[in-house]
Amino acid sequence: MISASILLQGTTAAAETAEEATMSLADLYLAGGWVMYFLTLLSFVALYIFIERYLVIKKASKGDANFMNRIKDYMYEGKVDAALQLCRKTSSPQARMVEKGINRLGRPLADVTEAIENVGKLEIHKLEKRFPTLATIAGAAPLMGFLGTVIGMVQAFYEMSLAGNSLDISTLSGGIYTALITTVGGLILGILAYFGYNLLVVRVENVVFQLETTSTEFLDILNEPVK
Repeated sequence: MISASILLQGTTAAAETAEEATMSLADLYLAGGWVMYFLTLLSFVALYIFIERYLVIKKASKGDANFMNRIKDYMYEGKVDAALQLCRKTSSPQARMVEKGINRLGRPLADVTEAIENVGKLEIHKLEKRFPTLATIAGAAPLMGFLGTVIGMVQAFYEMSLAGNSLDISTLSGGIYTALITTVGGLILGILAYFGYNLLVVRVENVVFQLETTSTEFLDILNEPVK
């Protein structure tokens, strides 16, 4: 009975010690200091950019599957004004590109092609707005985390130098793992921002392909003889 009681007390004490030694996520976050606050700000900026750009690109990638067929019918029937109105009613990069081409009708084909390409480049530039900021966050977040770790290590060794002979290894180890928290936070943010950036790039490339296809189809319409 005595041994069982002692064993139970030892188990309870060990559990209490483990509970005291365990830090919550909030405690870990606060232990990271001002660098974690800065990383949090960057994470909100990156999240806003990703969601906002994702919605814009998603809207740009959606288009009427029959748009070019209707443009082709209008052009063959000589209804240039109807084709122009259709472009103005359709809110998409493809429609704005075709509209510019229609407005350049009567000029040399090279001028029409150049006008279409310029509009296409402008539309892609609009879609890639804020991409550099997201890419910068993806690259800078791990560096900021590493900076926080270096600062924490300097503080830990400074405290060690002040402790002298009364140095407690737990104090040193606590300062080191606290310093490493910022590196973990920076890497997590950097990885997520990197994947988000590349996802947006892939979706923009799909829009570029759609614009190139639309441009080719429109120029083919201009080159085909009217039946």
